[in-house]
Amino acid sequence: MSVAETTKTMPLLAISGLSVRFGGIVALSDVSFEVARGQICGLIGPNGAGKTTLFNCLSRLYQPESGRITFDGHELLDLPRHRMAALGIGRTFQNLALFRSMTVRRNVMVGGHATMRGGFVANAFRLPLVAREESRLAAKTDALLEALDLAALADAPVQGLPFGTQKRVELARALACDPKLLLLDEPAGGLNSEEVDKLKELILMVRERFGLTVLLVEHHMNLVMRVSDKVVALDFGKKIADGTPSEVQNAPEVIRAYLGETV
Repeated sequence: MSVAETTKTMPLLAISGLSVRFGGIVALSDVSFEVARGQICGLIGPNGAGKTTLFNCLSRLYQPESGRITFDGHELLDLPRHRMAALGIGRTFQNLALFRSMTVRRNVMVGGHATMRGGFVANAFRLPLVAREESRLAAKTDALLEALDLAALADAPVQGLPFGTQKRVELARALACDPKLLLLDEPAGGLNSEEVDKLKELILMVRERFGLTVLLVEHHMNLVMRVSDKVVALDFGKKIADGTPSEVQNAPEVIRAYLGETV
């Protein structure tokens, strides 16, 4: 088997024995699972289960006590935080992290700056490379705005837009860095049922259109079970289930974690 064929069969993301402590509190305990290329993986669990902690390890915001994270053949924990976007990891946040006084277009373009090749000197002297890169980023931004139905709002300040629309702006910004892996942190939070249905279609669309792998943290179980190829369940920092949506939904440990008893 060639190197290219081996790479295609390897999981894009492999988490092995991940443990995180904050003082005496165990946030993650020996968590292991894999996410295949092109897969949508839902990460579920009650509040305090360790889902956001795991996301913050993937973003290199937290340094785990032990364990490994392998992403596309790279040992993630050996790399600095600022390399994540260029490596191919994009993320949205539970609480919107947009530049509220900036326009939709400018917010999305910020996400693409991580992939630009011009350094400090090239930008300072406005070398031809910078102009080419800016032109490329502008074209990419226009394509993203069109794909996410934001083109008509390109020049509108973000702060005056409805919450659901701001969520789409943040998604477009995450896509602007050409990610291989998209981390969605509770994207359905604050959305009504109609908006959640549209979000489901949006997640499926961006996976297909941009060839993404998606890791989704979400409390909205209906969304997770309808959109995910695979689901991983955490409780008190430990993995309690890993499988298809139906397998995880019917796992006794998952039922116990959510309902307090086996039914």
